Amino acid sequence: MATKIEWTEATWNPSAGCTKISAGCKNCYAEIMAIRLQAMKVNGYENGFNFNIVQDRLNEPINRKKPTVYFVNSMSDIFHEEMPEEYLDKIFDVIKRTPQHVYQILTKRADRMYEYLESKNIPKNIWLGVTVENKNDGLPRIDKLRKLKASVLFLSVEPLLEDIGKINLQNIDWVIVGGESGNRARPMDSSWVLNIKEQCEANNIAFFFKQWGTWGADKIKRNKKENGKILNGKIWQQYPDKIKNEQLVLL
Repeated sequence: MATKIEWTEATWNPSAGCTKISAGCKNCYAEIMAIRLQAMKVNGYENGFNFNIVQDRLNEPINRKKPTVYFVNSMSDIFHEEMPEEYLDKIFDVIKRTPQHVYQILTKRADRMYEYLESKNIPKNIWLGVTVENKNDGLPRIDKLRKLKASVLFLSVEPLLEDIGKINLQNIDWVIVGGESGNRARPMDSSWVLNIKEQCEANNIAFFFKQWGTWGADKIKRNKKENGKILNGKIWQQYPDKIKNEQLVLL
């Protein structure tokens, strides 16, 4: 499915729904969207945001021949505790059978991700990432991620809820940063973002600033489109070299 998420091309949701497990989940955009989709009677959202597998979507990538970058489970978590291992095996089988695509897998459940993948050969067309919203919940996930051998290891630092200080970026290829959106969004300070950007530059790691969100750099609450994505006068959209050349838009 086409998407407005800036750092990918399409989404693939072989499961739907999730469970809140950390601070970053508080104002989950997927939960709000799931309730809307339930009202629209969309398949997979009959029970709102309750986790369930959606068999009808499993083979979607197989039917698409054009090479595509897929964000896997934008409306769920592939490593959710209720995800049956047999179905997880089927998801990874689809990935193996479609080497023309790139699959970006992002999770907050780093422990299960590590347990499932540590003894497997991870397909070259998989990018693995974890959410890092704060020190307490987010930073420990990075230690699990860095132990896995995927083509690209990335961090989604969104929503960034505090200054996360010094980060061990060993083996990390890409860092995405963004503020929270929505009426209940929590503000993000520019110094928190710059701290991460400077560490990425020092370690030669691609840095992608997605957005300010509902709160602007000036700490004023407004529509996220008005706040934009300019950081220190520039739009930073760097990607890992493994898929496309680095992009940096200068204003």
